[in-house]
Amino acid sequence: MPELKIFVGTMYGGALDVAEQVAPLFETAGYEVNVLEQPSLGDLTEAPPDLALFCVSTTGSGDFPGNFVPFARELDEKSPALTDLRYGLIALGDSSYGETFCGAGRRLDEMLQGLGATRLGERLEVDAMETFMADDAALPWAEAWIEEQRLAVL
Repeated sequence: MPELKIFVGTMYGGALDVAEQVAPLFETAGYEVNVLEQPSLGDLTEAPPDLALFCVSTTGSGDFPGNFVPFARELDEKSPALTDLRYGLIALGDSSYGETFCGAGRRLDEMLQGLGATRLGERLEVDAMETFMADDAALPWAEAWIEEQRLAVL
């Protein structure tokens, strides 16, 4: 059974909630799903998943949440080749912060692509000013992502 790892960067639990809400969709599509609340670079490089999904909220001025900082720092410092990585990205933010809206998700996306990873489809950006419950946007996106990218293995 192929593995999907969901890498979570969250401050107040919103991104974790999204990860837990979309996980059953991938299980139904034939994946073993692991939600990683304290991800490490080894989760990506030492035991690479068949597919990765990043659910990352933005804090402060476009910063990564505290639990995600060690992962992002290690990714930046070690610059591993990620040419075999296929991933999706759900970025959570608040447009009232202007230019830093979804800054952590956008920066992570650039980092991953810079290391050779392939994003499948478009990044989802969830605006807290428009969507109170992020999973209201994430669930339909994940369903469409699975279908459009032909990710189902069952």
